[in-house]
Amino acid sequence: MGGTNWSDDHYRDRAALRKKTGKDAFEHNADIRAGRVARRTHDKMSPKGVGVRESRDSGNHPTSHAVAVLFDVTGSMQTVPRILQENLPRLMGLLIRKGYIEHPQIMIGAIGDATCDTAPLQIGQFESGIEIEEDLSKLFLEGGGGGHITESYELALYFMARHTAIDCHEKRGKRGYLFVIGDEAPYSHVKRTEVRGVIGDGLQADIPVADLIAELRQRYDVYYVIPKLTSHWGNDVIYRHWVDLLGQNVLKLEDPAGICELIASVVGVAEGKVDLDGVTADLKDAGASASVARAVGEALVPVAAAQAGAGTIAHLPGSGGASGVTRL
Repeated sequence: MGGTNWSDDHYRDRAALRKKTGKDAFEHNADIRAGRVARRTHDKMSPKGVGVRESRDSGNHPTSHAVAVLFDVTGSMQTVPRILQENLPRLMGLLIRKGYIEHPQIMIGAIGDATCDTAPLQIGQFESGIEIEEDLSKLFLEGGGGGHITESYELALYFMARHTAIDCHEKRGKRGYLFVIGDEAPYSHVKRTEVRGVIGDGLQADIPVADLIAELRQRYDVYYVIPKLTSHWGNDVIYRHWVDLLGQNVLKLEDPAGICELIASVVGVAEGKVDLDGVTADLKDAGASASVARAVGEALVPVAAAQAGAGTIAHLPGSGGASGVTRL
């Protein structure tokens, strides 16, 4: 997948048509809410029976680079995909026009809770053009989740580890990027019963989430982003749990409006294409607000420190002064 090219004009044309017809950008979700379709995962976003989602090179994109963005859509977190949809041109502009990645291929997905939700995992294709927004339009923003501080992030991580194929790694030895946007913790194990029910694989045993992440990180740089949306923003137990799993790749974003800018900036810094000062200039040039630029800059500190070769980060933003985290 991912053979087309991104066009701001295509995006604006779709926005104008929606305004004229009164349609929601998240059309599948709107159809469910209005009772026009059944309450379920859209067929094109279902992981059930999927062999592999692919990010492949093509004539238009000879050096494709995989970037996956998976949203927790439980509770108030269901607003974050809308923020990304509204700012897609800014994301693609920073990645492509600022030269952070020449040929990004973006996968969109959503995460719920397999213990209680109708749509615990939704996964699109890797795309390079307006199909990115089309996949967003097929998401069900369920807003469910259980009455605890865990969601089925580990099920999404399992799919990414076992059901994706990316040329950037297979051909060029470059890891893809995986961003999980959420505010709770994963369950301790990938449960074989849930994998069979949601994805269709038959596992012999449950997989500890730490083992699964170690496997996944062979092919992806994995980031967990906590936007300031709920009371869990300040939950140190959740924060430290993710730090134990991902080290400095746990980022706290004080202004959720900057999610697109943060994703692009992380890629730019990690690729060595821009430093923190350069990010600030690029965000200003892209039209980001002062609040977004400030929040993105603060969230990027651990990424910039790792890129600079720091062995230990003495204090991560939002960590409450916790002890240092060794670079992975």
